[in-house]
Amino acid sequence: MILRILIILAKSISVFVLFSVVLVLVLRFVPVTYTATMLMDEHSVTRDWEPLSRIDRNMVSAVIAAEDSKFCEHDGFDVEAIEDALEERARGERQRGASTISQQTAKNVFLWQGGGWVRKGFEAYFTFLIENLWTKRRIMEVYLNVAETGQGTYGVAAGSERYFGHSAARLSADEASRIAAVLPSPKTREAVNPSGFTARYGNTIEARIGVVRRDALDACVYD
Repeated sequence: MILRILIILAKSISVFVLFSVVLVLVLRFVPVTYTATMLMDEHSVTRDWEPLSRIDRNMVSAVIAAEDSKFCEHDGFDVEAIEDALEERARGERQRGASTISQQTAKNVFLWQGGGWVRKGFEAYFTFLIENLWTKRRIMEVYLNVAETGQGTYGVAAGSERYFGHSAARLSADEASRIAAVLPSPKTREAVNPSGFTARYGNTIEARIGVVRRDALDACVYD
């Protein structure tokens, strides 16, 4: 009986691994048109897939500055940021975000929102897959197309049209920074006429764009 259960479990794992690898390989080339988050959104969904070649470099620099300055260095996980977050948890302090752009892409494309160790385990698995089966450029392209940029709005192309009335191909540093400032909480923050923390955060991101360019922190996306 135990042997039969183990065989069934082994077969199930093998099928899952094969299916997931094939899916990740397919999505290396095929646009991600819908995600679980979009399907579960209670609002009308607006999305507009754009290849990275039609998204202004300012947007790439802005999300690296805001979300993941080591994007071109790590293999999907920022170990130092994870350690800092764990130390903050142990001290009972407010935890900083430790998820990389790769982890966020894996979650947004293949999984569901929310916490839990099960989801985090799958997130780590899919992060490993996309880091090894996609290029950094493809990870960035998918991230910028599936990230929620406003209530019911997905992708920076749709976000650019919503907030600024033009395509993502000509986002200024200020506009890109404001969209990046919205990403951590797209349902409660606005990129148009932001105030308080969102405005200050956007200004900080815009200032960091210069650092990203100077230190070539986005080089892996364009090399």
